[in-house]
Formats: sequence, C-alpha cells, structure tokens
Amino acid sequence: MTETVPDLTTTTTTTSTIPGAKAFIFDMDGVLYRGATALPGVEALFNALSLRGIPFLLATNNSMATPASYVLRMAAMGVEVDESQIQTSATVTRDYLLTKIPPDARLLIVGMPPLGEQIFAGTNFQPVGDDPDEHIDAVVVGLDLDFTYARLRRASDAIRDGALYVATNADATLPHESGMQPGAGSIVAAISAAGGKTPVVVGKPETLMMMKGIEQLGVLPREAVMVGDRLDTDILSGHRAGLQTALVLTGVSQREHLAVADVLPDYVFADLPALTQAIVGHG
Repeated sequence: MTETVPDLTTTTTTTSTIPGAKAFIFDMDGVLYRGATALPGVEALFNALSLRGIPFLLATNNSMATPASYVLRMAAMGVEVDESQIQTSATVTRDYLLTKIPPDARLLIVGMPPLGEQIFAGTNFQPVGDDPDEHIDAVVVGLDLDFTYARLRRASDAIRDGALYVATNADATLPHESGMQPGAGSIVAAISAAGGKTPVVVGKPETLMMMKGIEQLGVLPREAVMVGDRLDTDILSGHRAGLQTALVLTGVSQREHLAVADVLPDYVFADLPALTQAIVGHG
C-alpha cells in the first residue's frame, strides 16, 4: 500500500512533483515551526510561493490564539503574512455560525478568552450572562483550561434545550513539553455525554476548514495541496475534502506510520526544503 506514495524525501527533485497545484494550505505546528522554533527552510518556502504568486493559507485547530498573534509569530520567523491568510478553528467556527443562527444570537462559549474574541469579532452575536434562565442559541466548545462542572452543566442543559452545538475541534490530546495533555476533544466528550448530542465539528479532520480554505483561495479542491504533519487530522481532512495532500516528516507522523494509516498522503517530504524544491519544480 505505501509503495503508491511518491517518496520525495530528498531535496534533489528538479522536475514537477505536485502537478496541478495552484494553492497551498499549511498546518503550522510541526510543519512551519516546533514550539517557538522555526523549522529549517520556512523562510525560503514562503519566498518561493511569493515569487511565483502562489496563494496560501495557514490553518490550525488551535482556538486559543488569534490570527493577529500568528501574524506576529510568523514575522518573528522572517515570514510576512496577513491576518486574512490565517484560519483558526475559531474563525471558521464564526463563519459557520453566521450561516446557521440569527445575527443577534446569544452564545455560550466554553473555551479560553481568545475563542470568544474570535467568535464575536465583526458579528452581532451576544455572549450570555450569568442568568441561568437566559436563552442560549448556540454552545461553542474549544479547549478550556478552566473547565468546571458548572460550565459542563450549563452547556449540556442548553444543548438539551435545543441550542446549536458546535466544537472547534475534537482533538482528544495535544503535544506538550512533558508529553501529552487533554485536548478540546476531552471537553467535547464530557459535554456530549451530558447533553446527549454530538456536535458539528469544525476543525480537522472534518472538512469545513478545507472547504472554506479553497473557497477563499479561489481554486478547485484538486488544485490545492494540504500540507501537514499528522495523518489523522491534516492528511485525513485534505483527503476528505478532495485536496491533494503532502505529509512532512517534521512533526507527529513518521514514515513507519504510513503502513498502518487509514488514508495515505499523495506525497511525502522529509522537510520544508524538499517541499520547496517541489514547488520550484512546478512553478
């Protein structure tokens, strides 16, 4: 099965290796940087895209940081991006809600302050107050480091009463300096159990982020490449949405994981310089 995946793990490719690619969507952590450290070749990658006029987006399941904060983070790595080129699971959740609930809907946010900041930005949505009898139109769940039983009860009560239930992502765990920590999916699981419903999930591996991305980029699905470091989120999401997919071996998923993967990437690259060479080859 894995023999069908083009092995592009060197930087010696000189011909087109991603035919038909007109735009790129990049995961960030594990692809462009690891923690606070830029991965080798990140500046050259975006220089190559800029010189060739190839549009791109940066996409993350993280709901705890705003696009503005990612602009600053990338600038520190020598890469200039605009807020409009950054998708977080929170910004895509906001766009989804705008199509599903009244413009003045009242929302219960289960998450850290940046989640609410992104959900309410540019909208007329209203945050609910402390009145337990206040009507709630939608419950939005992300990673909440201060999650409490009281918040669990209020969210599940609202869901049983008919509130729209949306999760920014369902990642059960997240990488941490000391290993793994509970992710938003652990909180989603608790609220789902108590509320008796499953949410609409916005983040990867679901397809809403990918579909929103290609709409913004103005390309067909097969004309875009999802570049990620995780087979179970980045690659699966791109595959489900009909994008080409490229795995870089600088993050979570490694070559040995391909043998047991449910979905294989179209391409595998050792690192960003190898990916950049492929882009130069087809540009």
